[in-house]
Amino acid sequence: MMKPDFFKRSALSRQLWEFRREFFWVGIFSMIANILMLTPTIYMLQVYGRVMKSGSELTLLMVTFFLILFYAVMAFAEWLRSRLLVRAGVRLDEALNSLVFNASFEAYLNRTRHNVAETFSDLTNIRQFLTANGMIAFFDIPWTPVYIAVIFLLSPFLGFLSIFFALIQLCVTWISNRMSMKEIQIAADAGNDSFRYVQSKLRNIEPLHAMGMAGNLRQRWFNLHDGSLAKAEDSLDRQHRQQAFAKFVRYSMQSLTLGAGALMVIEGKMSAGSMIAANVLMSRALQPLDLVVATWKPFVQARTAFIRLEKLLEDFPERSAGARHQDPFGEIRLEALSATVDGREAPILDDITAMFPSGKVTVILGPSGSGKSTLARCIVGVWPNRKGRVLIDGESIESWDRMELGPHIGYLPQDVELFDGTIAENISRFAEVDSQKVIEAAKRTGIHEMILRFPRGYNMQIGEAGGMLSGGQRQRLGLARAMYGNPALLVLDEPNANLDDAGERSLLEAVKDLRKSGKTVLLVTHRPSVLAVADLIVLMQNGKIVRCGARDEVLSALRSESTRSVAVSPA
Repeated sequence: MMKPDFFKRSALSRQLWEFRREFFWVGIFSMIANILMLTPTIYMLQVYGRVMKSGSELTLLMVTFFLILFYAVMAFAEWLRSRLLVRAGVRLDEALNSLVFNASFEAYLNRTRHNVAETFSDLTNIRQFLTANGMIAFFDIPWTPVYIAVIFLLSPFLGFLSIFFALIQLCVTWISNRMSMKEIQIAADAGNDSFRYVQSKLRNIEPLHAMGMAGNLRQRWFNLHDGSLAKAEDSLDRQHRQQAFAKFVRYSMQSLTLGAGALMVIEGKMSAGSMIAANVLMSRALQPLDLVVATWKPFVQARTAFIRLEKLLEDFPERSAGARHQDPFGEIRLEALSATVDGREAPILDDITAMFPSGKVTVILGPSGSGKSTLARCIVGVWPNRKGRVLIDGESIESWDRMELGPHIGYLPQDVELFDGTIAENISRFAEVDSQKVIEAAKRTGIHEMILRFPRGYNMQIGEAGGMLSGGQRQRLGLARAMYGNPALLVLDEPNANLDDAGERSLLEAVKDLRKSGKTVLLVTHRPSVLAVADLIVLMQNGKIVRCGARDEVLSALRSESTRSVAVSPA
């Protein structure tokens, strides 16, 4: 069976296409429910046309029995379609949550313009719309012509009047769409901007409070918040006016239908029962259109969420698992590596070619802004805007499956990020905790005894971002996480920035131990004490490697340059 082009357009559309069977059955149950909605009309006609004339109580009893039976079937059909939609919404969430998580992760890692904070609320909006009244109205609208056709059977005049009223209701719905869609989106964007502003400032609450910056930032937030409130007020005010007008139109049309029916009864062209039945049918025919107006805002939000998710999944599609490799030894080779950032013309790294052999300790030196941290990020594959190649054991880092490669890499960024959980969970990288490996990593970094002094030891909760720990403790815990499982490659960016003398001694001992184990260590630092454990030294300046070689050779060359510089300087 060929799929329509619409459903080939994106991963999100393809997932919705997978639920076509559920939507088909929702349509079937909607058909049953809407056909049985004719029950009260038929009941009225029978009561007024047969029971009232014959005076038969048995006929009234049987007609009422079938009325209750059909109502029960109708209620059951409506419950089934609602249950199908709910289950479809949950299954859609389950099918997409992994894709959305991975795409959001990559979007944030690549510093794109996608608003990652909205991603999961977008998925929730789509799921909720699928299970709400707006989706049910979509399946009920096609039955409006059926009700109008039945009205034609009762009275052609009332049938044409119903068509006229339905067209008016459609015009009201279309105008509401044109007038409200843009304002709803503007109001939502303004509210999101206000929320994101506060959220970003809460990440740095301590310096804000200490330096008295909260008042200044609060005033900026007030401006954003007041703007979002004004836009939300305008949007809601317009929506309420539109809903009130739509309600006025609907009630007026119902009453006019009743009045027109009464005129037909007076003229003897239809019975009183037909008049009441036509009015009920008219009400039922216009109800889905009225429901569309009432649920227009959720529809607009779901539509916007669908477009955003569709764009996100298009930009960051599901990646196939990388090729399987043997466990790496840790040899790193860089080929014409360059790294850039938006808003800066000059590259941070400029055409770097180098090789770091496995089993060696390489210390990367250079002034601030020379590109050391960016080089570390490129080596572990987390810098988005890069050109050239980073090879691990001769294989491009992109060819590795991250779940396979991750355990073989230990990375300590300059800004240590820990996560809400226990000490053991953070050291074990939130995988299944291997107590022996956790304790081994903690001992290597010299924090085992410190951890045992905590009230719950390795099971102590460290709070969000490790807020229960000091800066030095967070850094040593991050270092233990990097060393967990004896990875083949360790990239440590300023690992001794917050360490005291005892912590630095533990670091140097750990690095020596890693070298004995044949591990590759790349260590970015400003402190000369680390040079004692270096096999190789890389000196960077202005995004380039200006010197690279054995430790003693590089240090000797630097001392010679310093001596010549002093000799030629003016007295």
